Amino acid sequence: MLTVTQLTKVYNKQAAVKEVSFHLDGGEVVGLLGPNGAGKSTTMKCIVGLLRKTEGEIQIGGYDHLSVEAKKLFSYIPETPYVYDLLTIWEHMQFVAQAYGVKDWKPRALELLEMYELEDKQKKLGRDLSKGMRQKVSICCALLPDPKLLFFDEPMIGLDPKAIKNTKNLFKTLKEQGKTILVSTHLIEGIESIADRIMIMKEGQIIGNDSIANLKLQAESGSGLSLEDLFLELTKDE
Repeated sequence: MLTVTQLTKVYNKQAAVKEVSFHLDGGEVVGLLGPNGAGKSTTMKCIVGLLRKTEGEIQIGGYDHLSVEAKKLFSYIPETPYVYDLLTIWEHMQFVAQAYGVKDWKPRALELLEMYELEDKQKKLGRDLSKGMRQKVSICCALLPDPKLLFFDEPMIGLDPKAIKNTKNLFKTLKEQGKTILVSTHLIEGIESIADRIMIMKEGQIIGNDSIANLKLQAESGSGLSLEDLFLELTKDE
């Protein structure tokens, strides 16, 4: 579903992402972990086309990531959700439905809003929404076109505990439907319960890419490590 080959992004002669390569299969939930500044968000923004890559190749569903065909296949939920100040929550859903040509979208839109307890706030304007509510609207809008591939950049930040639980359950449901999900986060707690595989980034490079069980075996301190211990071991300064 997603193939990234030798992706490099350079800012002012400084490489933020360095020759990153990986592949995501259909129905796979993959966690992209790393400390702040590791290059996770830059990698994701290059994939979805918000940043122009310096070198490398990115394909989504066999299409170049910047093509219209590729863009029809994925949705992106950014770390900082953006909503239109003068559109209501319901108008956001209507806008996305019209932009993607989604037919009979209203029942699905209501279902998504109910999941995130927004059904009684449909008439609230974007400018009046809290950060957590903006995040919920962003997720609902991303799910409405029923994409095959979803990118979540720090999806749990700003969400209340119930919304976090609903989002984790959502990941499991989407996986069962054969969707592919890439979740970028520096928060380790909870990723173990939703990810099939973990990629760990440090200083713009992927330094670990395997199942959680196999990655644990790579730690110098041997068996019995938690995912947090492993993360700290692999990303510690030399």
